[in-house]
Amino acid sequence: MLAGVSRCTAVSGRTHGLVAAVAWQQFGQRASSNDVNTFRDTVTMRLPNGVKQSPGLFSPEEVEGRVNRLRHHMEQEGLAACLFTSIHNVNYYTGGFTYCAFGRPFGLLVTPEKHVTISPLIDGGQPWRRSPQDNIIFTDWKRDNYFRAVAEELGTTKGKVGVEEDHLSVEGRAKLLHHLQGTTLTDVAQAAMRMRMIKSKEEIAVIKNSTATADVGGWACVEALGEGVPEYEVALAGTQAMVRRIAEIYPDSDLMDSWVWFQSGINTDGGHNPVTTRRIQKGDILSCNAFPMPQGYYTALERTFFLDHCSDAHLKVWEGNVAVHKRGLELIRPGAKCSEIAQELNELYAQLGLLKYRMFGYGHSFGVLCHYYGREAGLELREDIDTVLQPNMVVSMEPMVTVPEGQPGAGGYREHDVLVINDDGSVENVTGFPFGPEHNIFKK
Repeated sequence: MLAGVSRCTAVSGRTHGLVAAVAWQQFGQRASSNDVNTFRDTVTMRLPNGVKQSPGLFSPEEVEGRVNRLRHHMEQEGLAACLFTSIHNVNYYTGGFTYCAFGRPFGLLVTPEKHVTISPLIDGGQPWRRSPQDNIIFTDWKRDNYFRAVAEELGTTKGKVGVEEDHLSVEGRAKLLHHLQGTTLTDVAQAAMRMRMIKSKEEIAVIKNSTATADVGGWACVEALGEGVPEYEVALAGTQAMVRRIAEIYPDSDLMDSWVWFQSGINTDGGHNPVTTRRIQKGDILSCNAFPMPQGYYTALERTFFLDHCSDAHLKVWEGNVAVHKRGLELIRPGAKCSEIAQELNELYAQLGLLKYRMFGYGHSFGVLCHYYGREAGLELREDIDTVLQPNMVVSMEPMVTVPEGQPGAGGYREHDVLVINDDGSVENVTGFPFGPEHNIFKK
């Protein structure tokens, strides 16, 4: 244990197995002190407040399987421990704990024997309730108590510790090495990403529920759409519809982060442009982007709309982008290489005279990610990614082109479907909302 660390502990001992709610039924216990000096010197504590919650979306067996695969990798690579610091990996290896950093670090420490989340005191007992096994809390009373908590949990462990080099800052790495004497740090982020790229049956079930929820959000946006309606009102309608559906199908989950970007006119020119107060006009190009987020699991629906009518110039570009989208859907199959899919679609765009307007990659993986965390960068349909598609991968097809303002057909066009590659090699499009001019010109 790190010298000079004062520790207050409300419970002792550990359970075997990842989810053991009965063994962890504690109510309102907290070890602290009203003595000012003792209070100030408290570095860590445990706060098992309430009763352990279920993972929310997944079975305990699903979560335990993920951790077992991680531990197998650790054994193969000679890792004494792994310290995950990103939202996506903490979520993945706990089965759903999606932390809210707000300027403070969090972590998940996994050893052959331990599975411990690390959280700041400001979050109270919620991280413990959402952690399948143990949780340690660090206080704000002294700078770098987070790193002291990591050192305390590792104890006398020496050797290689896996960290996320694509997430851990230079400062954070230096502080870890300072507090973890006798250890070396090595990257585990890429290995964890490869594990996340292959989806389990339970994950695929969640993704299918989520795409259906995105469809609900899309139709709620259509219902709210009208001349003079501001973008934010349409977006609010879609978001509320999705949150209510998530609450209905996953009543034990945490409700956070679902959102809609509904863009109109020039605001459609970027895929991630924010919602504004711009009021929708007849003839506007519109972009509906619905993102349900059941406990950190991302899916999306993205569609080009027009209100009332679509000009001939807009129609030509839209139909071209739809042609690329349809061809892209046909190319998603086991054995296909991401880079080769991108190249073929580039050639089709070039034939249509639209390649110069292309905006980003043709698709990506799904799972634990959001607009501010996560990304399974090894599974993206881009020219520089040579990953071969295989069963139990889930990818999107989402071509986008933007014609600059002032030119005929100006605006951003994109369609987005989510596809599951099944065990038998078949490919299932799990997005139900229709796309294209024959469906999405809405007269109101």
